Amino acid sequence: MNWEQIEGKWQQMKGDAKAQWGKLTDDDVERAEGNREKLEGILQEKYGKTKEEVHDEVDAWMKKAS
Repeated sequence: MNWEQIEGKWQQMKGDAKAQWGKLTDDDVERAEGNREKLEGILQEKYGKTKEEVHDEVDAWMKKAS
């Protein structure tokens, strides 16, 4: 699944994102609005990881969602 597909299905994918990253709140996933950059920024804030680490995690999550 590519990001455009995830973005188009964001309402359905929000639960998967919250399951993957337990620190995400409903407000966090709403704030991300299906935008990858926003989601990665929120994950960086929540988990204190580098941009590269978060990017790799999101890539792995996308592959798993396929």
